[in-house]
Amino acid sequence: MSPIIIIPARYASTRYPGKPLVELRDGSGAAKTLIRRSWEAACAVLDPAEVHVATDDARIADHVADFGGQVIMTDPDCRNGTERCAQAAEVAGLEAEIVVNLQGDAPLTPSWFVADLIAAMQGDPACQVATPVLRCDAETLQNFRDDRAAGKVGGTTAVFARDMTALYFSKEVIPYLPDDHDLSAEVPVFHHVGVYAYRRAALAQYAAATPTPLEGLEGLEQLRFMELGLPVRCVEVQGRGRVFWELNNPVDVARIEKVLS
Repeated sequence: MSPIIIIPARYASTRYPGKPLVELRDGSGAAKTLIRRSWEAACAVLDPAEVHVATDDARIADHVADFGGQVIMTDPDCRNGTERCAQAAEVAGLEAEIVVNLQGDAPLTPSWFVADLIAAMQGDPACQVATPVLRCDAETLQNFRDDRAAGKVGGTTAVFARDMTALYFSKEVIPYLPDDHDLSAEVPVFHHVGVYAYRRAALAQYAAATPTPLEGLEGLEQLRFMELGLPVRCVEVQGRGRVFWELNNPVDVARIEKVLS
């Protein structure tokens, strides 16, 4: 059965309230909301397979319906996108073995990131959870450092073992790099891309568990899988010249519009 994509979206974001309805302009000057651009990115992967927006907010639901998207209403008490995806799959009776969570703040996600992730899951039945990672270039690394120096939480970084099993994810820049590290060579820092693929059993186990300590400290939902003893497979993807950035803070609007233009 083909994988399905669910885009979790909530209005009451802690860092940026209302961001799913923030408009982003591209090079032609056309303005589309963040959630619409994220939906279009999802449709580019599996079109015309199933793509759903999971939300608890009527404003988002009405807007998605207006542009022809499918909406699943979920509980406001869902604590993160993974819980929202799990509930959406249950209430809508979705039966796909693989569920992809394409987060609603990542409109720049290239279609091949998701395609590579799905291929990794389909190629290894033992893989329960997978997520893409992208090697940073010097500019992206500097953006991470600038955000942290300004007291902002920007992107997430990941470290993993030789077999690509995740060792840790953090909103800090990891691994530590000395000040004199040569950034003209390959940067040994990987940007975690906010996309997940889950098998239904792993998703159900996650939803049945309570939040875990590291998940709470970092504010990173994927750490719950690791703390429950469920390995997370990192899948390295290639940027192919495309810049990837998520909309986490108001300053990211200009960054994303620069790429769209």
